[in-house]
Amino acid sequence: MQFDNFSFGSIQIDGSTYEHDVVIDRGEISKRKKKASKQFREEFGHTPLSLEENIPWKCHQLVIGSGAYGRLPVMQEVRREAERHKIKLLVLPTIEAIEFLNQNPKDTNAILHVTC
Repeated sequence: MQFDNFSFGSIQIDGSTYEHDVVIDRGEISKRKKKASKQFREEFGHTPLSLEENIPWKCHQLVIGSGAYGRLPVMQEVRREAERHKIKLLVLPTIEAIEFLNQNPKDTNAILHVTC
């Protein structure tokens, strides 16, 4: 999987441009469905990543691209669930997450936030 041309609001993966957050689960790309996490928005000032979302746990490592400025909040419950699943969780600004993913790490899933 090749990640290119990330800019605020869009990301290019394997030649296709996505103008929304994406979830990568074992090579399959889908839109992040963050509606379930909106209930926590007031608490964080931004819709966080919560356990209410469909998180791709079937991996050894999960990379979360926290946005252009690293502002996507990741709830503590997500961090604890990663520990429970014995998954290495990496939360990085999206540009750094992409650099990491371009190294093709084995058995790695991702959630990439494309704005803030």
